[in-house]
Amino acid sequence: MYDINLKNVTKGFGNLQAVNDITFTIPKSSVTVLLGPSGCGKTTLMRMIAGLETPTSGSIFFDDIDVTRVPTKRRNLGMVFQYPVIYRGTSVKRNLELPLLSEKLSAGEISKRVNDVADLLGISGDLNKMVEELDNGTRQKIAVGRAIARQPQIILFDEPITNIDITAKLELKRSLKEVFSRLSQTIVYVTHDQTEAMTLADQIALMQDGVITQCAPPKEIYEKPKSQFAGWFLGNPGINFIEKEHISVAGSGINSSLFSQTIDAGSHASQVKVLGVRAEAIEVKTTQSPEARSARVVRKSLGIGGQYLLDLEYGSLKVKARVAHQLGREIGDQVWTTITSSDVIMFNEAGVAI
Repeated sequence: MYDINLKNVTKGFGNLQAVNDITFTIPKSSVTVLLGPSGCGKTTLMRMIAGLETPTSGSIFFDDIDVTRVPTKRRNLGMVFQYPVIYRGTSVKRNLELPLLSEKLSAGEISKRVNDVADLLGISGDLNKMVEELDNGTRQKIAVGRAIARQPQIILFDEPITNIDITAKLELKRSLKEVFSRLSQTIVYVTHDQTEAMTLADQIALMQDGVITQCAPPKEIYEKPKSQFAGWFLGNPGINFIEKEHISVAGSGINSSLFSQTIDAGSHASQVKVLGVRAEAIEVKTTQSPEARSARVVRKSLGIGGQYLLDLEYGSLKVKARVAHQLGREIGDQVWTTITSSDVIMFNEAGVAI
């Protein structure tokens, strides 16, 4: 398999700089998700890896082979797009077979690959069906199967589950997770959906305005965002930001009405302008304790998995807290909260984590 090495890759369209001087390595035999909002440059970057776009400047290497201007058909890669790319008027089996015919494989090898892929994707029972009989989610599984049956070195996925219904989306996401865990290919997956990224990625490359702002495993990028953008974009809800008007700095420590004690910030204390705290890092109790801060519940909503999301008010400061169960508190009621200092993230004026 190949590493994908990007060196100072830039792509402009007139006055628009879609990708701006990216130097980055996608490790072989891993799943790297390019994540970011619409227009951040992730699809353009993937299209340059595929050879569908040529960089304005910079180079792309597969291992140590410069493929910057190598045609797509010579890059030994597969692609899965937003809409299923399949042959109409044919069976599922025939759709999976057709890409293999140019590989000069024996009939036995073609049959083995088709059956292995169908089993992996859970569509063995559909092999003799015509593609018109199937729903869009199953058709997209066929498109995935066509890409992986060839066993290319690299497979690129461009938001493959965006345009299917929610039930099929959940099923296909589970299938992709299983497929990725068993493949040895280098996978690049483009999405704007953080749930997809957190579920599927070995590493997430978070993009903003044509650059990669952070690249890390899902747990790390969620718990230790390097920027306010990363903290806001990842998480539902995004991270709580405590602005400088709610922060006091004394010596090497910082404080807020959210904390019961001063948090040591060392030599960076004077640079701290914003604090970040995840909703689940705020422990909410119904009984008072010496180390807890008092807050008022101003909103309560039921979240995923039976959890509750509370909007809490500490004077003029408002934050969101996630609790695992119903507290028996209603809007206007008082609660007490604690936060561990290690769960507090400090940001400077530029929005960069300190």
